[in-house]
Amino acid sequence: MSTLVDEPPAAGSEPQLAGQDRAAASSGPDGGSAEAPASHPCPNCGAPMQPGQDWCLQCGAAAPGALERAPWRSTGLIVALIAALALGAAAAAVAALNQHAPARATVTSIVAQAPVTPPPAATPTPAPTTPPASTKTPLPKAAVKLPKIPATTTPATPAPTTPTTTTGSGANGESQGSAPSSSEGSGTGSGEGTNGNQPSALLLDTDAASTYNPYNVPAADFGDPSLTIDGDHGTSWTAQVNPATAPNMAEGVLIDLKSLKKLVALALTSTSKGMVVQVYGTTEKQAPTSITDPGWTPLSAPLALKKTTTRFKLRKPKQGFRYALVWISKAPASAVGTPTAPGHVVVGEVELFPTS
Repeated sequence: MSTLVDEPPAAGSEPQLAGQDRAAASSGPDGGSAEAPASHPCPNCGAPMQPGQDWCLQCGAAAPGALERAPWRSTGLIVALIAALALGAAAAAVAALNQHAPARATVTSIVAQAPVTPPPAATPTPAPTTPPASTKTPLPKAAVKLPKIPATTTPATPAPTTPTTTTGSGANGESQGSAPSSSEGSGTGSGEGTNGNQPSALLLDTDAASTYNPYNVPAADFGDPSLTIDGDHGTSWTAQVNPATAPNMAEGVLIDLKSLKKLVALALTSTSKGMVVQVYGTTEKQAPTSITDPGWTPLSAPLALKKTTTRFKLRKPKQGFRYALVWISKAPASAVGTPTAPGHVVVGEVELFPTS
């Protein structure tokens, strides 16, 4: 023991000890030499597999018990692969985002516009010039009906007449007694004598005349009554003669004076010589609907016309009347006609003269 402590070990003793330790380590616990673990074949293909090898290097089959010993290895491998793929995808996305996209080309469209034409300069309107005196103003195409302006008549010396007395009129307008005679002097005649210095005829409204038809004869049998007061002796109102009742008639022309007016005479123009006419008047606001109505006042006796223009001297010249009526009670024989070609009587113009 003292030798070992006091004397250092000889050179080369440490290596020897190391070799002894290695020999002891390689020997088994029982002092015998230890043998290296033997390889085992692959259960699938028979290739040799070293101890601790979990997978066959030839066919890839798992060694017996390898999956039971370390199940976490497969799971870890799968997780690692998934993580690697995720990292790769993320890296690829970052790389794609970091790449600069090519700049977009901007296309500018130029739209051609039509040139703006300036508005034409306003032409100054020439000042109106006064037409020379010789220039004629064109008249309107439509016919304008002028109001009737009565002409001033120069009183003529009446021809001597032989008066014929009448005894009044019957209910149907026919005279009782001898028929009155009229003068045949030139110009205007007279139904019951003439009177000098007669005033001008009344100015009547254009709608003052109407057809008086108390027995409802068809309106188509009559003409336009306004033509009897239009101041034109060439126009006339007509009434058809019914052959069944001819020569008797029962119609006329009614004149609305619009207010009460005193009348002294009535002038009648007609080409129906022989037609029997009588003048009536009324003070009522509406004309009576029948000639036999007591509202009518006879202003003349029935008279058979003997010339184109006949002047009736009217009764009651100091009494005002609202309506005057030219009543036709008989047609001349020349106007009777036939059922297939009935005749007509004519009233050309009616003039009323006020009391002076």
